[in-house]
Amino acid sequence: MAPREPQKAKRSAPKKKAGPAQLAASVQRLEGKLKALQDERDKLKSDLKVALTRIGELEATQTDAVNRIDWVIDSLHNILEDKA
Repeated sequence: MAPREPQKAKRSAPKKKAGPAQLAASVQRLEGKLKALQDERDKLKSDLKVALTRIGELEATQTDAVNRIDWVIDSLHNILEDKA
C-alpha cells in the first residue's frame, strides 16, 4: 500500500467588508429572530403556567380519590369486625 501524501490546506477567500446596507439588513434579521424568540419564550412561559395549574388540579383529584378509597376500605373493615 502506498503511503498517503499529506493534503495541503486550502485557503478560503478573504471576506469582503460589509457595507452599511448589508449591516442594516443583518441587524433587521437579527432583530426579527430576537422578536420571534421572545414571543416563543413568552408562549412557553404561559404554557408552563397552564400546565402547572393542571398538574395541581390532577394531584388534588388524585389525593381525593385515594382518601375516598381509604375511607371505603376502613368502612369495610369496620363492617367485617362488627359481624365477627
